[in-house]
Amino acid sequence: MTLIDRYGIDVAGMDAVVLGRSNIVGKPMAALLTGRNATVTVCHSRTRDLAGHCRRADLLVSAMGRPRMITGEMVREGVVAIDVGVNRLDDGSLAGDLDFETIAPKARAITPVPGGVGPMTIATLLENTLRLAESASD
Repeated sequence: MTLIDRYGIDVAGMDAVVLGRSNIVGKPMAALLTGRNATVTVCHSRTRDLAGHCRRADLLVSAMGRPRMITGEMVREGVVAIDVGVNRLDDGSLAGDLDFETIAPKARAITPVPGGVGPMTIATLLENTLRLAESASD
């Protein structure tokens, strides 16, 4: 949500698809987006017509742990695509769940892997640690 806020993306009224149902990313993200008045669908690796769900998404948040599973053919023009997945490929390189090369030309905004959500997560963790330390000293 920090990333969404920093880029001024208003999710209210958006069709948001969260790919992945983990307790660490998928479920909390779905709850946060619902709290911001997005219409949220949670999908996973066994969802029927996954491509159809993705094509309806104004906002796509992927945390499935499957490299390049979502391609440009599976998203709509103007999608906001946030890739939380980090997958190590056989050659040692990293790739997200989203196929960046095919989605980027269609996306209004997209996060790269590496270099997207990871640094924002670390920055937010440090910010929260600082806030906690400041409040403890009061």
